[in-house]
Amino acid sequence: MSEAVTRSRIGSMTYLAPAMALVATEAIDAVESALAECITQHQVSIVLDLGKVPLLSGRALELMTRAAARLGSLGGWLKLAYPSPLLLDILTITGVADQVALYDAPQAPAKPARPAGQLKLGDILVERGIVTAAQVAEAARLQEQTGKRMGFIMVEKKWLSEAALFQALAEQLDLPFVNLRAGLYDPTAVSLLERDVAKRLNVIPLFVVENTLTIATGEPQAVHSIDEIRARTGCRIRVAMAPPADINRVRDDAYGGTMPDFIHSEANDLELVENQIPDDYTQIDQMAGASPVINMVNAVIQRAIHDNASDIHIEISRNKSRIRLRIDGILYEVMSPRIELHPAIVSRLKVMAHLDIAERRLPQDGRIQVMTQGRTVDLRFSSLPGIYGEKVVLRVLDKNQSILDVDKLGMNGGAVDTFKRLLGRSHGLILVTGPTGSGKTTSLYAAINYLKSIEKNIVTIEDPVEYQLDIINQNQVNDAIGLTFPKILKHVLRQDPDIIMVGEVRDRQTAEIAVQAALTGHLVLTTLHTNDTLGAVARLVEMGVEPYLLSSALIGVMAQRLVRRICPACKTGYLVPPNAAAAYGYKGEGNLKLLKGRGCPSCYDSGYKGRLGIYELLEVGPELQRMIVANASKDTMAQHVANSGHRDLYADGMERAFGGDTTPEEIARVVHSL
Repeated sequence: MSEAVTRSRIGSMTYLAPAMALVATEAIDAVESALAECITQHQVSIVLDLGKVPLLSGRALELMTRAAARLGSLGGWLKLAYPSPLLLDILTITGVADQVALYDAPQAPAKPARPAGQLKLGDILVERGIVTAAQVAEAARLQEQTGKRMGFIMVEKKWLSEAALFQALAEQLDLPFVNLRAGLYDPTAVSLLERDVAKRLNVIPLFVVENTLTIATGEPQAVHSIDEIRARTGCRIRVAMAPPADINRVRDDAYGGTMPDFIHSEANDLELVENQIPDDYTQIDQMAGASPVINMVNAVIQRAIHDNASDIHIEISRNKSRIRLRIDGILYEVMSPRIELHPAIVSRLKVMAHLDIAERRLPQDGRIQVMTQGRTVDLRFSSLPGIYGEKVVLRVLDKNQSILDVDKLGMNGGAVDTFKRLLGRSHGLILVTGPTGSGKTTSLYAAINYLKSIEKNIVTIEDPVEYQLDIINQNQVNDAIGLTFPKILKHVLRQDPDIIMVGEVRDRQTAEIAVQAALTGHLVLTTLHTNDTLGAVARLVEMGVEPYLLSSALIGVMAQRLVRRICPACKTGYLVPPNAAAAYGYKGEGNLKLLKGRGCPSCYDSGYKGRLGIYELLEVGPELQRMIVANASKDTMAQHVANSGHRDLYADGMERAFGGDTTPEEIARVVHSL
């Protein structure tokens, strides 16, 4: 875990950069250990870089305040750099931002001079330009007539929103205003106050730091409520303002059993294709057929499709059920249903996939097809029994999101031309390599789509068939009946093919047949799980393919990764220090200006939205063929391709970062080259 805290020196300052959420004990201990090591080495001017920290806990905040105090006593300081908007809100509402300075923070604008005495709500709203003086006067008149509060009268009249009212009230009372959302509360703090008490008092505990509990409330002047919370928790109380509606919504999520807004707004526009629901269920299965569970499942699927998620995870632990979406390769929690609903949700999905709802001890696989927003989407169902119940993962296969055009994969111009030239060869072996989820199958489908013609016999062997293509003969592996990759491949060679696509080379037999097919006049496209292009050559030799056969068959290898794009809604520019630009390999003139995302609701506060491919394409020429025959080492071949001007994954990725599509940090995360 200590490796996840990067440590570097810039002049007299030490940079500590954790690359994980500071929530788990191991992660916080790693940062604490790194801080202690710095102090031992008399490095007392420390910048804690929060750029890659998605979440903070109360214990992490305590560590920051204690470290700042310790370093201050030694004549040094601790400063926090690059917090996301979510983390900045946490630091502000808990008061940690008053104790630990922000590095390179812009100076706060000076507050306008105020007349003596308490500020009036109407004056604040007029000054902010939210309402007019005439509206304030009318609200004051209605207040005298009805006895209602002036602010709520203006909300009822729709002259301002509830959020704007409570922001103004926070300014009037000199309290922090908090925009409540997921991640802005610590489960440890939430557990200090019982759910029914929090609901009765309409509050939500957020963080506890040094025995001070920060709560969100819409009634900060309700002294009896504050006293009761103080008595129940034994903590000092720090108050932050939030609209009551937001408190209700987020409190349900914090204590479990949330039912997000999208459940009600999106659940109707989804139709199950060929749906058959039996009537004789047990109690759980009756619940699975009840409208709230159906709505919940439908809405989650629609949310996944709308947000371009690749997978839906429905899982259960000792005291919590949660639903997470994998968006751009990262999992985000979107809701936590009540734990007793979990079996009903799983049963509902099994019904949709036509599986055995009574079998909860064995894994099951199936397929669900739904129609929403005028298009059909396939979902691959997989269940796995765990110690607390079944976990279900749905892989979302949205044909509308697939890229089946070589020119739109995102390769640079030179690589596209080389790839097309390789695809134009009459025979040979083309490998696409990369880890799981790097887009290899998409690249193969794009290649097949580019090659397809009524004059060619194109045959694919896949596990499973993800996208159905016209005039392509697609075959699916079925290990249960012995229909394996090698067996289908042997028979495919008797089908007079011109082009063969093999979903994946998993064993020696498949590798040998694929190489033989490439040598006997067929163009063979396939994938391998290796990190780079030359690693694919070494892997095939390790599998048992003779080097002299491989050198004659292999014509090209393409390695690829998927990296996240900068969110267009919150992107901002910044200048890179010269030493960092040099480390990135920047060779341009002048200062390097890059873009990054600040984080916003549109991108789940990550700063990224959508993905693009980065590619490394290696064409196997005569010299490399001779080296493969001679069984040269990977280092020797790497030196040869580097000398020939070959562009690797890192170089291609950094070029995309310099172009403003992604960030150097994202390239480093995916390629592991920094």
